[in-house]
Amino acid sequence: MATAARLLLLITVVASVCFCSSRGEEVIVGLGDELATAPPGGGAPFCGSLRLAVEARNIVGWKTVPPQCAEYVADYVTGERYQRDSDVVINEAIAYAESLKLSGSGKEIWIFDVDETALSTLPYQANHGYGVQPFDNPSFQQYVAQGSAPALQPTLRLYRRLLQLGVKPVFLTDRTEDQRAVTTSNLLQQGYCNWEKLVLQPVGLQASTLAFKSGERRMLVDAGYVIVGNIGDQWNDIRGSPACGRTFKFPNPMYYVD
Repeated sequence: MATAARLLLLITVVASVCFCSSRGEEVIVGLGDELATAPPGGGAPFCGSLRLAVEARNIVGWKTVPPQCAEYVADYVTGERYQRDSDVVINEAIAYAESLKLSGSGKEIWIFDVDETALSTLPYQANHGYGVQPFDNPSFQQYVAQGSAPALQPTLRLYRRLLQLGVKPVFLTDRTEDQRAVTTSNLLQQGYCNWEKLVLQPVGLQASTLAFKSGERRMLVDAGYVIVGNIGDQWNDIRGSPACGRTFKFPNPMYYVD
C-alpha cells in the first residue's frame, strides 16, 4: 500500500512538472533560422537575456534576430549602452596592453578584425533591420565597395595606444583580396595607419572564419611574430589556435559568422 501511494505521488509530481513547463513559454529554437522564439509577450527582458547568451557563446549558429527583438537590438546598437559596453572591452584591452613587457624585437603584434571591430557597418545595418533580415551578400558588398564605413572610436583608441606602446597592429579580415584597395583607403581615411599587415581572404576561398583566421595566425607565428592580443566581434575571430596572449570580444548582437 505504501509503495502504491509513493508511486501515485511520483506520477502526480511528474505530471505537474510537465504541465507547468509546457504552458506560457515557447521553447527557444531556430539555430538554422531565427535566433530564437520569445515567450508570449516577450520583449526587452527576453531580448536582453538573448543578447547576453549570444555574447557568451551559449547560442551559436543562428541566422537572424527574432522580429520581436528588432526594436531592442536597434536601440542597443545605436544607443549609449553599446558605447558603454564597447568602452569596457577597450579599457580592459588597453590595461592589459600597458601591462605587457615587450621584448624590443618589434615582433609583438595585435590582431584586429575589420567589420564591426575596426569599422562599423551600422549605416548598412540601419537599412537591413539590424540583423532581423537575412544576410544579403550582394548588398553588403556594395556597402563595402563604397569605402565609407566609419571607425568604431573605442577600437581606434586601442589601436593608437598600441602604436604608442610599440605593439604592431595586424588586420585579419574575411574581406577578400579584391577589396584590398577600398579597405586600405577606408581604414586610412578613418584614422588607422602604420599597420604591420592587412590580411584578406583569397577570392573564392571555401573555408570558415575559424579555419581561415586560425591558419593565418599560425603563419604569422611561424614567421616569428608574437601575438599578444586579438580582438573581434565574432567568437570565431578569436577562437582556435595558436593561442594569443589575450582575446577580447567586441559586442555584436546583429549577426553570427561561422
